[in-house]
Amino acid sequence: MDLASLTVVLRAALSPIPEERKAAEQSLNQFQHTPQHLVRMLQIIVDGSCDIGVRQVASIHFKNFVAKYWSPHDPGESHEVLESDKNMIRENILGFIAQVPPLLRAQLGECIKTIILADYPEKWPNLLHWVKCNLMSQDQQILGALYILRFLARKYEFKSDEERTPLYLIIEETFPLLLNVFNKLVHVVNPTIEVADLIKLICKIFWSSIYLEIPRPLFDPNVFGSWMVLFLNILERPVPLDCQPSDPEVRKSWGWWKVKKWTIHILNRLYTRFGDVKLQRPESKTFAQMFQKNYAGRILGCYLQMLNAVRIGEYLPDRVTNLLLQYLGNSIPKNSMYQLLQPQLDIVLFEIVFPLMCFNDNDQNLWTEDPHEYVRKGYDIIEDLYSPRTAAMDFVSELMRKRGKANFEKFIQFIVNVFRRYDEAPVEFKPYRQKDGALLAIGALCHKLKKAEPYKLELERMLIQHVLPEFTSPVGHLRAKAAWVAGQYANINFSDQNNFRRVFHCVIAGFKDPELPVRVDSVFALRAFVEACVDLNEIRPILPQLLDEFFKLMNEVENEDLVLTLETIVDRFGEEMAPYAIGLCQNLASAFWRCLDSSESDDDADDSGALAAVGCLRAISTILESVNRLPHLFVQIEPTLLPILQKMLTTDGQDVFEEVLEIVSYLTFYSPTISLEMWSLWSLIVDALGDWAIDFFDNILVPLDNFISRSTSHFLTCKDPDYQQSLWKTLSSIMSDQNIDDADIEPAPKLIEVVFQNCKGQVDHWVEPYLRITIERLRRAERPYLKCLLMLVIADAFYYNPILTLGLLHKLGVAAEVFNLWFQMLQEVKKSGLRANFKREHDKKVSCLGLTSVLSLPADQLPGEAFERVFKATLDLLVSYKDQVAEANKQDDADDDDDDDDMDGFDDDDEDEDESDKEMGDDAEGGDEANSQKLQKLAAEARGFQPNNDDDSDDDYSDDEELQSPIDEVDPFIFFMDTIQAVQSANPARFQNLTRSLDFHYQALASGIAQHAEQRKVEIEKEKLEKTSN
Repeated sequence: MDLASLTVVLRAALSPIPEERKAAEQSLNQFQHTPQHLVRMLQIIVDGSCDIGVRQVASIHFKNFVAKYWSPHDPGESHEVLESDKNMIRENILGFIAQVPPLLRAQLGECIKTIILADYPEKWPNLLHWVKCNLMSQDQQILGALYILRFLARKYEFKSDEERTPLYLIIEETFPLLLNVFNKLVHVVNPTIEVADLIKLICKIFWSSIYLEIPRPLFDPNVFGSWMVLFLNILERPVPLDCQPSDPEVRKSWGWWKVKKWTIHILNRLYTRFGDVKLQRPESKTFAQMFQKNYAGRILGCYLQMLNAVRIGEYLPDRVTNLLLQYLGNSIPKNSMYQLLQPQLDIVLFEIVFPLMCFNDNDQNLWTEDPHEYVRKGYDIIEDLYSPRTAAMDFVSELMRKRGKANFEKFIQFIVNVFRRYDEAPVEFKPYRQKDGALLAIGALCHKLKKAEPYKLELERMLIQHVLPEFTSPVGHLRAKAAWVAGQYANINFSDQNNFRRVFHCVIAGFKDPELPVRVDSVFALRAFVEACVDLNEIRPILPQLLDEFFKLMNEVENEDLVLTLETIVDRFGEEMAPYAIGLCQNLASAFWRCLDSSESDDDADDSGALAAVGCLRAISTILESVNRLPHLFVQIEPTLLPILQKMLTTDGQDVFEEVLEIVSYLTFYSPTISLEMWSLWSLIVDALGDWAIDFFDNILVPLDNFISRSTSHFLTCKDPDYQQSLWKTLSSIMSDQNIDDADIEPAPKLIEVVFQNCKGQVDHWVEPYLRITIERLRRAERPYLKCLLMLVIADAFYYNPILTLGLLHKLGVAAEVFNLWFQMLQEVKKSGLRANFKREHDKKVSCLGLTSVLSLPADQLPGEAFERVFKATLDLLVSYKDQVAEANKQDDADDDDDDDDMDGFDDDDEDEDESDKEMGDDAEGGDEANSQKLQKLAAEARGFQPNNDDDSDDDYSDDEELQSPIDEVDPFIFFMDTIQAVQSANPARFQNLTRSLDFHYQALASGIAQHAEQRKVEIEKEKLEKTSN
């Protein structure tokens, strides 16, 4: 398609007539892979005489095509763009980046970023030279150079040290030129907003270059000093006032405030990295000392000057305020910095930080105009990252934690004075907003106040005197803050339980407040009171009312924390929730669908809907757990949940797949029977596992086990669909895939175990294929735990049918190989003397059952020497299993004793250790040398940590899976003795030869196992009698 025709098609893509637009899009898609198409598209984008709408359509099409086809995503994928076209694009696109309008520049910039990521430096070696030349120009091309340099630096921003090598060359070649450009821009008289945009790009380039590691050229004090002079210049001079936007929303994104923000970002990052000399590596210690001496304090002074704007009522963007306070907070633990801060600390604390904690005009406007948005922002973690109020609270908390001896009493007295002035003022003059800030401070310091003398003894009185009255305040935000503070202190020891009840009932009354934020804060506070409530009779009479109000609120607000309150109620009341379980699940299911709809309808919105949807599913699981001893309820709940499960077990549910699988696990385990409707989920789960859900294999294992073990007959007899075949297809595909790591495959052999153990004697035709893929994977496996699991499949096969299994191993030609590996793994020990393999009780038990089954083989299939070897190995393993079970029972008894101990005398708080100013004037930075060496050692270990190959940790081998199996009822000691007695009866000579060949050690072991087997018979009979009587 020639240039003129392409222009016509692009213009048609703007047509208001749907048919014309569709035809144009089809034409673009049809010709997009033809030679020169991409080049012509670029020609149209940069043609200033062409209609801007057409150019914009071309830029979007160009960007999307480059993103999708420039570099193949998979190694085997064909190249969709000719190299000749790529060369032409690379040669021509750079010159136009600064010339096109900003709207088109953004699209071309995305394309250049994609091309740099794919091609630099190998296929675009002259790019760096172009950047250098244009940095030395005097015209608009400087913008283009900075734009490209930003992409180059960003490519390596998060790369490891080895992958950052190209960045070091970029810095060596461009930073001297960049510094020169930066210096000229900073010293422009009456700079325009375009100058701010250029400086912002330079700041972003510097940020990306130093984020992980300071480049070597910047370690030169003179070079670094030249940069710092310019950054400090930017900080110290005020932004131009005459052209500052009046709209606060526009003003915070204004170029000169962006420059300030990025400069502060850089200085904060440098301080985080080099503000503590003790934690530096040897090669950066000198640099850190230089930074601390020459710049850290000066930066602090600049920041304090900037924060003065808050004090005198001038404008300062929220994000800038937040970053400035972060630096101040990080300065508190360091004595040299704290000494610089100390002379102005009272001004900072009482005239800057505290006012930021108070309710303000912006809060009031949002509360009035959009209460839903007020609630969302108040509980949004991302908002906290930018909030001056959060930074102010963090500053106060850090100050009281690290420098509490000098400041805590003073600050609390200040808060008390706020309370006093509020109480004394007439209603029309009460400082409501200051009271709000004081309550926020009290809530933020709750952990310290609950422990510190004498304040912890005054907390109950404080609640009654200063918090309780605000539940009936005429001001909504104080009613909300009262509920929040009450929640922070719900777990204190009330000397008068009536006071607990009074505050608790005020919180409940807040459920019906006319203001939405008050209702929401009341629900969140309720969670703390439910957790703290000793006598649940306080709540029982009003539980139906609480649940009703709770779901009314859920209909209004999508919030994960709301659901956490419900989970807490369900946890505390357990089976008492049974009468409400069906209604709760129905309400939560409805809430889930609403949250899902809201998150799907607005892709650009925040994630509150998606998070709340996850919360709904978790709450449903909590309810199912609470009523697990009432199986009839599961039958009634299932129809409500089934549509959710059917939708979310597809790719639609990837974000909630784990939560959905947990619900499926509950329904398949606790329902009286597994319905055909639930069986319809099998195919969805298995298809997902085979397609995209390998990361969830551990979670998938549980419901699939339930299907097989609790509905074995249907698993075996149903042919449409054929569950056995679908399981084989998926497991064989996963286990034969060489690209899947050992760790991800581990649930596969566990599922094969489930089949062999639950379908004994009914799946003979599957033994050979499962053994075949097990042995193939065993030969490739490197991870010891996977080897153990695969060997357990073979042990299970012997337990399933020893004659069939041995015959198949001979048929496959691997019998000797398998037994040699099995015995080798049984004998391996670590340096500590512990077994290297078969660590779990389950592993030992299955291995014992498999080996014992081998002993039952006829003499012509298991010669005398092999019989003796298996017999000895089984005895050793049985003794090891017996000791492990005894140790576990002993530990369980000890844990039970610990649970009965009174823990009130223990205090796990590390408050005293957090006081860095144990004696005012001690210099923490030049203090305890041993402590400094310890910090350096910890830092070095953190950087150079390598896992120990001989780690005795049994994390991978714990018996925590809670999977039930038919072998749970099989005692390996009794099974062993029954098998040996059967051998003795069937072939006395064989048994006599064995006993004659055993040395004293193994004779003693055999005698001990025989005695233990008899003891186990007695214990099992006793357990049966107790179970019957109960």
